[in-house]
Amino acid sequence: MFDLSSVNDVLGKVTGRGDSVVMLGQGADGAWRPITSNELHGRVRALADAFLGWGLGKGDRVAIISENRWEWAVTDFATLAIGGTDVPLYPTLTPEQIGYMLRDSGAKVAVVSSREQYEKLTAAGELSELQHVVVMDAGEFSGAESFAALMEGAKAKQGRDAAFDAMVKEARPEDLATIIYTSGTTGEPKGVMLTHGNLASNINISTGMMGFGDRDSCISFLPLSHVTARHLDYAMMCYGARLAYCPKFDQLAAAMKEVKPTVFVAVPRVYEKIRQAVEGKSALSPVKSKILSWALETGKGHRGEILTGKTPGGLSWKIANKLVYSKIREAFGGCAEVFISGGAPLGMDTAGWFADVGIRIFEGYGLTETSPVVALNFPKAHRMGTVGKALDNVQCRFGEDGELEVKGPSIFKGYWKKEKETAEVFTADGWFKTGDIGNVDADGFLSITDRKKELLKTSGGKMIAPQPIENKLKANVLVAHAALVGDKHKFACVLISPNFAALEGWAEGQGITAGDRAALVKDAKVVKAYQEIVDKVNIGLANYESMKRISVVPEEWSVENGALTPSMKLKRRVVEQRYAKEIGEFYADEATSSKG
Repeated sequence: MFDLSSVNDVLGKVTGRGDSVVMLGQGADGAWRPITSNELHGRVRALADAFLGWGLGKGDRVAIISENRWEWAVTDFATLAIGGTDVPLYPTLTPEQIGYMLRDSGAKVAVVSSREQYEKLTAAGELSELQHVVVMDAGEFSGAESFAALMEGAKAKQGRDAAFDAMVKEARPEDLATIIYTSGTTGEPKGVMLTHGNLASNINISTGMMGFGDRDSCISFLPLSHVTARHLDYAMMCYGARLAYCPKFDQLAAAMKEVKPTVFVAVPRVYEKIRQAVEGKSALSPVKSKILSWALETGKGHRGEILTGKTPGGLSWKIANKLVYSKIREAFGGCAEVFISGGAPLGMDTAGWFADVGIRIFEGYGLTETSPVVALNFPKAHRMGTVGKALDNVQCRFGEDGELEVKGPSIFKGYWKKEKETAEVFTADGWFKTGDIGNVDADGFLSITDRKKELLKTSGGKMIAPQPIENKLKANVLVAHAALVGDKHKFACVLISPNFAALEGWAEGQGITAGDRAALVKDAKVVKAYQEIVDKVNIGLANYESMKRISVVPEEWSVENGALTPSMKLKRRVVEQRYAKEIGEFYADEATSSKG
């Protein structure tokens, strides 16, 4: 539990630890370099002084377009220190998207990571309010400032300065700290306004029962443009834990081996990928496959103990631990003790699989608009398949249609310059409508079924929640992503995006020689394999939920190809538009079909 009134109180905590190492950053050579509390303080002061020298002050917006790195945190703290408002933008955005958000927010400064991001600014169109651009990487950038040059006086500014400290303490709970743009999967992106008080109230109690401390370490790899990652970093800083910044997802495996974090927080897709990698590797050897199956069956018998935080003591579990479970923990660096999942539903299959290999995942729930945590499982209050109990300072209730509505100090002020859209998401008596369908059990554990807008309603009037079904499909190593369709139709169908690394390995073992991915997904053996996966999931579904037809697409959906949001959620509308032809074929004979 903390007693923060503003995010600037986090800065006070993390820069008050002298020569203690608080961060690890990677240099251009990839080597990890420690950053002490004093060094961080000096760098924040140096950048804040530069901002002040440019005439920036209270309420001015500073955009950050960068992967996770120590410069991101310095820019964030320097902006907040002068009373400014930062606008974090995903580095995966297009120049057009960045241009819109810079113009909409009226950002006066943009701090970018690399030449790639700098060039997006030059292609973003007219940016009349943008006065300064700062580039973190070395190089020649016309009209831009060098981040390194701005840091040249940082060492001399490591000591405390009364005027700087007084300025930092001026932040009030009601002051606007950040504008975070939603992904814009449907319609125009909206800037979520979060105050210092919103963020601080959530940090104060969201992780109190986790038992974090100054011996902990965590890798910051989820995009800091996403409020969950930023919230986690702030909390870790308050506990005195070390943060290691990992700028690219493909560097995560190596980072985990080197940093050996004690806390691991990820979106469900990361856990799914680790599971699929384990299953894919074991599938290459009949012996390893049998050992994994035996270990999972052994673990299932001890699931109850794992979920209550106990270590099983039976001989078979110890053997399975030595042969299998310990190897899987090594994928997380070997020292992780706390595993948290958020950002999207984890799914019972994935949660159960990890529990069966001795890893208890604490699933949580929240939105950008809620700063973000609404509910979270804890070591002493944990129920698999739920997102935990609501935080003590967040009230929950349900609308007539089952939509979760929340109220509390962490709920956002509104959308930037969008009064109409703001009014639409609040009830007449001031509760925020989350857009999620859920329920709470007799013990207070909250479950989220699906996004209200994503529920499918068949022409027969039956409601289908797609995410739980898609998660069951993604439990198979051959499935990277799945998208259920069928709104306003007689029956549901599914588009499947393969895990091509696993599929191509499987196909080779089957003697399938396809020239390209388009040919591979049309191969009769491949289609049969995916149909069997769907058939197996269908067994556990109600008839109206079952998937009657499938299409295996020749692309693996990703952030880069526009099918996923930067937080790796499915852009359902984009996928439906992209595969309109395939969906049309599902229902071409619907009028005469007896399916459903």
